[in-house]
Amino acid sequence: MPEYHGNVKVGGPAQTHELARLMITKVAVGPMDNNAYLLRCRQTDEQVLIDAANEADTLLRLIGDGGLARVITTHRHQDHWEALAEVVARTGATTVAGRYDAEGIPVPTDQLVDDGDHIAVGDCSLRVIRLVGHTPGSIALVYDDPDGAPHLFTGDSLFPGGIGNTQGDAERFTSLINDVESKLFNELPDETWVYPGHGSDTTLGTERPSVAEWRARGW
Repeated sequence: MPEYHGNVKVGGPAQTHELARLMITKVAVGPMDNNAYLLRCRQTDEQVLIDAANEADTLLRLIGDGGLARVITTHRHQDHWEALAEVVARTGATTVAGRYDAEGIPVPTDQLVDDGDHIAVGDCSLRVIRLVGHTPGSIALVYDDPDGAPHLFTGDSLFPGGIGNTQGDAERFTSLINDVESKLFNELPDETWVYPGHGSDTTLGTERPSVAEWRARGW
């Protein structure tokens, strides 16, 4: 398998990051170039999807015959749940979303999660981090790999080069930059691998020197 770099394109092949206990497969889908992530526990083969964003057929091919236990939606924006209804109908997966964004997702949420909750992926676990600003109930998910660096799924709250869009709203920006700094940069190490909702991967160490600049520029 090719070395993982996380650079995927709509219509192109998926990329798989092979960890000791967890497989993370990234694919780009839809007109907004969204990332979807399929996680598979290597011990149990249980699979969980992060953001059924678009192109249900692409996602279902990725899931294959292994079944799908859960679909986690990182936030309420439509480009992150366009394929959710079809994926759930075809797989019977449990739906998971942040408590304060669930009402904005048209597919009913089976499991509401809050800051600090854990979501199982077989024998592995994702810790929920609520980040307020891009939306009221956006969640990031961290896999604290016991064999290496943490792996962080940030939805639209953190990207290479900045935080998520807060529509020029100063209060929302301040909330998001504060949450991202205190809950991500202040809590997780530089080697933390970051998987965003759109575009290329990064690490917290790559982005950390720019946080003060982001705060000063206001976006």
